[in-house]
Amino acid sequence: MANIDRDLMEAQEALASGDFDSAVSRYTKAIKADPKCAEAYFGKAEASMGVPKMTPEEVMALYKKAVELDPKNPIYQSSYASYLLEIGRFNEAEAAYNKASELDPDNARYYWSEFGVEYIQRAPVVMEKFLDDKTRDMILKKGLGYLLRAAGISEQEAKRIL
Repeated sequence: MANIDRDLMEAQEALASGDFDSAVSRYTKAIKADPKCAEAYFGKAEASMGVPKMTPEEVMALYKKAVELDPKNPIYQSSYASYLLEIGRFNEAEAAYNKASELDPDNARYYWSEFGVEYIQRAPVVMEKFLDDKTRDMILKKGLGYLLRAAGISEQEAKRIL
């Protein structure tokens, strides 16, 4: 186990210094030593975003494996959700943010607000080809719904106030 701890530490140092290829390599080594090490899968997913040859599907698989091995970790869940949002997988991102909020109810408002803001920003770009007024309104309604939820304000209360 000491070797795995050393590999993880070296991988984290490489990631922190921006040496993504080295970090991926060291996380891969840790995974080979312990295929059930959620931290190694998560770290490799995080580092993989800086490695152009890694496909979104490969990065998603790494996040999924980390979440599968440590299903109660809200950081893994929310980081996976953030990545899904970044690549335009909105329904999956929404589900992952909601799962993170279930796992970490004290911070649920942060997960919901991140989803709301990022969805409003990213969805029109990803859906540009299909963006009409109805679709734009649908995006805004969903995003605003999450922002209101994060603030603890009902839709009716917001309408009354506005």
